[in-house]
Amino acid sequence: MTDESAQRMVLGDVEIVRVVEWQGPFAGTRELVPSAGEETWKDNEDWLAPDHWEPEGDRAVMSLQTWVLRSGGRTILVDTGVGNGRERPGSPQFHHWQGDFLGLLERAGVRPEDVDVVVNTHLHADHVGWNTRAAEGAEGAEGEWVPTFPHAQYLVPAADDAHFGPDNAYGGGLSEDDRLVYEDSVAPLHRAGRTVLWDGVHRIDEHLTLESAPGHTPGSAVLRLASGGERAVFVGDLLHSPVQILDPAHNSCFCLDAAAASVSRRRILERAADERELVVPAHFGGSGTAEVRREGSRFRLAGRDSSVRR
Repeated sequence: MTDESAQRMVLGDVEIVRVVEWQGPFAGTRELVPSAGEETWKDNEDWLAPDHWEPEGDRAVMSLQTWVLRSGGRTILVDTGVGNGRERPGSPQFHHWQGDFLGLLERAGVRPEDVDVVVNTHLHADHVGWNTRAAEGAEGAEGEWVPTFPHAQYLVPAADDAHFGPDNAYGGGLSEDDRLVYEDSVAPLHRAGRTVLWDGVHRIDEHLTLESAPGHTPGSAVLRLASGGERAVFVGDLLHSPVQILDPAHNSCFCLDAAAASVSRRRILERAADERELVVPAHFGGSGTAEVRREGSRFRLAGRDSSVRR
């Protein structure tokens, strides 16, 4: 059941709270999802606008948000946003970002010391920023970062840690921003002994399970929820826009391995449709969720008929 604001819902024995730090037009549609042509957006304007598309500027509408889960007596965060005061010279929208993330969490009833588990679906800048904060009396820009959630276990995909870490096991392709993100938002967790690296499948509790879904990044992951006959899947950045549900071959410009990302996206959507899992992407506007149904070899959103164009 979902409350009127769609900010809080309960699935089985798990309470879910959506904490939205920012929402609005983010990037040009062809920049964000290059293979989705102009007609895809225009032909679906009746439901893409205004929650997912700003037609006037032809920009995708997105959210910067964290999902708070209360499961088995523990508080779990799914991704942690951009973080304040970060050096991100290659990402102007995130460079020296200042938001009220901790205040929003507090208003949702969550203090930093209350958090038991932090899930990073992958290690891009807008998913790990509040993993850490500047140490008291220190300048974060000088590298004095400490875990924001002092009692939490941070679940980090091992493949992403290897890719973005100093050894760069996957070879090449790292930007200055990638290096900075790892140094200020991941490495301090290792130094504090708060990380758990995992691969393949990692069970958090009786309701929640992490599964690898590579492509967007080498370690990109989804979080599955199954409780009391209700199901959901938190898909991170496998989806940036609903047009990727209409055609899973559409990758975002941020996918590092396009072919693998498309395979993972289709696999996750197939299971979501077959098992009636609520799909919960990291950045959708509107309610932040989607119900997916099969339509032959393709997919549609629940409530949308076969006239939906791809």
